[in-house]
Amino acid sequence: MRLGVSLRYLGYHTAAWRHPDVPADGALQFDYFLRSARAAEAAKLDMLFFADGLGIRANDEPAGSLCRDMRNAELEPLTLLAALGACTSRIGLVATASTTYNEPFHIARKYASIDHISGGRGGWNVVTSWSEQEAWNFSRDAHLGYAERYERADEFVDVVTKLWSSWEPDAFIRDKESGVFYDADKLHVPHHAGKHFKVRGPLNSARTPQGRPIIVQAGASEAGLELAARHADVVYSNAHELEKAQVFYADLKARLPNHGRSPDDLLIMPGITPYIGRTREEAQAKFDALQALIDPLSGLAMLYGNFGDLSKYDVDGPMPDLSDHEGSHVKSIATNLLNVAKEKNLTIRQLYQMVAAGFGVRYVIGTAADIADDMQQWFEAGAADGFNFCPAVNPQGVDDIAELLVPELQKRGLFRTEYESSTLRGNLGLPALR
Repeated sequence: MRLGVSLRYLGYHTAAWRHPDVPADGALQFDYFLRSARAAEAAKLDMLFFADGLGIRANDEPAGSLCRDMRNAELEPLTLLAALGACTSRIGLVATASTTYNEPFHIARKYASIDHISGGRGGWNVVTSWSEQEAWNFSRDAHLGYAERYERADEFVDVVTKLWSSWEPDAFIRDKESGVFYDADKLHVPHHAGKHFKVRGPLNSARTPQGRPIIVQAGASEAGLELAARHADVVYSNAHELEKAQVFYADLKARLPNHGRSPDDLLIMPGITPYIGRTREEAQAKFDALQALIDPLSGLAMLYGNFGDLSKYDVDGPMPDLSDHEGSHVKSIATNLLNVAKEKNLTIRQLYQMVAAGFGVRYVIGTAADIADDMQQWFEAGAADGFNFCPAVNPQGVDDIAELLVPELQKRGLFRTEYESSTLRGNLGLPALR
């Protein structure tokens, strides 16, 4: 199986910054990320992943919650990847960039540079962005509509891939005797002209070590699935149930032949937040300790977008009947959360604790063997090609994965003991570019 690790913020538990062993200012410290990156590389993980947003994507709802949120100060991810690339040698380097608030030439050039700096380990996570807060930072009063965002994104990726192919691999001959720097026959100027972009090119960068950076995508909508089927090498998914993960996996893989691609051309890697202990009791204690650190206002803020202001209710009482999703955006996630609360008879506090434990990512609590059992089941049942770890806290979460979980997976023959390649594409086992 293929394994990545997401290092954004201080961990994927909403109270990670309050953990006594986590440096509260770590998200602005290069050495903090370098420590986890080196631990992940020593464990032979495939890639580091940095999600990103172009603003503080939250409101102070309920009042007083935003100042308790750690997701408001962080390093710009491409700058961070360049630095990490110079301090590591094998692990992949993937970061998010928006197709709504960037231009294709900028993205093509920046990620090509990351791929060159790292010797072929760069990857671009394609997103369209989703929050009004981001729109406000780019001279807009409102976010672009859903259909327009994805239409723009599809053309955006097309332009970027054309720019990455401006030069054939051996175009730059740099012959000092003849004075010829590049073979003119091996330059291909894109001359792209479409609905959203007009880009002449070529890119002022050579073909990168792995042909082009890896393309990653995470959208689960119909438009997102089609974007992934056309362009993506890796898809991060957020399924919580095995059966639904199997349906997603089969659906997406079945779309690839429609775009002249093989199912093996794309890897599907669901997110997972593991709480790992040497015993089940130790794992549960780690989980419980973090749950106890959730500020009630922070917890209520995690439910606000779906249910509105719940602060007028007793947090230790049952979820109110919100069949009309009072104060919410009437999203399917609201219905799913209400169903879970009803089925499990959860209080408001218990519901926000469930969401806060991994920022909505599926979490598993247990020994390395317990978690390996879970991962193996998904892997062998056609639900995943691997996983993207979203540790609850860092660096401790990465250490637990490296020291406890990876050896268990290696013992079962489910994960490598040495890197196979110097490039991310090679280590992911993806076919060479045609």
